[in-house]
Amino acid sequence: MESWTFRRVLTVVGVGILAATAAGCGSEARFVNGPGSEEPPESLASITITPEEGTEDAPVSTELEIDVTDGELSDLVLQSDDGETVEGEMRPDGSSWVPASPLSYETTYTVTATALDEFEIATTAETEFTTMSSPPNRVWASLWNGSEYHYGQAIPIMVDFNRDFSVPEEERANVEKRLFVKSDPPQPGAWHWFSGNHLEYRPKDFWEPGTVIDVRIGLGGLPLGNGLYGEQDITGTIHIDSETRVVEVDNESKSMTAKKNGEVVKTMPVSLGKASTPSYSGTMIVMEKEAETVFDTTNEPGCDGEEDGEDCYITDIDWAQRLTWSGQYIHSAPWSIGDQGVRNVSHGCVNASPEDSEWIFNFTKLGDPVIVTGTEQRLPYGDGFTAFDLSWEEFLEGSYLPPPDESDSDSDTDDSAESDVN
Repeated sequence: MESWTFRRVLTVVGVGILAATAAGCGSEARFVNGPGSEEPPESLASITITPEEGTEDAPVSTELEIDVTDGELSDLVLQSDDGETVEGEMRPDGSSWVPASPLSYETTYTVTATALDEFEIATTAETEFTTMSSPPNRVWASLWNGSEYHYGQAIPIMVDFNRDFSVPEEERANVEKRLFVKSDPPQPGAWHWFSGNHLEYRPKDFWEPGTVIDVRIGLGGLPLGNGLYGEQDITGTIHIDSETRVVEVDNESKSMTAKKNGEVVKTMPVSLGKASTPSYSGTMIVMEKEAETVFDTTNEPGCDGEEDGEDCYITDIDWAQRLTWSGQYIHSAPWSIGDQGVRNVSHGCVNASPEDSEWIFNFTKLGDPVIVTGTEQRLPYGDGFTAFDLSWEEFLEGSYLPPPDESDSDSDTDDSAESDVN
């Protein structure tokens, strides 16, 4: 859609003044006629609406494209054939008007758009289209984040599709455009595809304390390629905790430091992964917390279901905080207290004393960053919630849309902010 900038014409009272003013304007002058005179002139503005008149089988994820020339859109109404008005809003870039929820299947809709030219003379256009029948082949998606929890500052927003489905590359930009994120306070962000069925959203830096994030996964009825469609929309509100917490683990000093709101709260000795099973260095995130669990490695390669006391074991564990999918944790290790702060003896986990492990367990929240430095091996891509382990430039490489405008006060990567046109 074009962007329109035009001057407003002031109304001047008095016929003599009006006539004199008009005569001085040359051929561009236009009169607004008084009572009993000829019909007022037609508007200079014109409107083109997509979907076009008579369109059939439109997806229920359809957005309205309203192209106005020589004027500015002033009103837009979308109604179903039973007279129900559909709520929605214009993307900030003016590219389309987005219904607030999927349209209904097998329903006829009427679009009525009104625009004003530079003289505020209105023109109206109308079109009618019909949505498709309910498709049999649909794909489920899910939003990992819940609305009831206050997460740490490094939590990404995570969307997963069915494990046996991968969004084709040619459809990924369209999917991203339907993933609406609004944060308060506003923080520009982007999506990154870690695989064809898993993507994560983050701002450039950690979330600001107290941020509230409204998410709409607008996939209901969206074409996903190969005759498949999204099952439904998903909405949620995500809360970021009002306090910031960071856990820093330093291999050189064999220590773990907890910081709250930028201040050191506690430093503890730890033992990290031995040379044959090193801990990862990188920015990890607390993914899960279990006060009691069992570590069972007997089904891993080379163990054949048997314990050998070294690499193949079944062990009760307290105060476990998962950092990677591959099994690195912060946890209680009473057996390695003599090594903590001195040498590395673990299988990749961060070992701490029972007292320190309980303390750090109660200190952290899901989504808090755990930054490990100085070990022999880097954190593998995608092993855990690794969004913030990537630089901002690296993260943007995983998106199929242009990067967000970081100077813009709005945080919507999909340009779905509120508009004056309803």
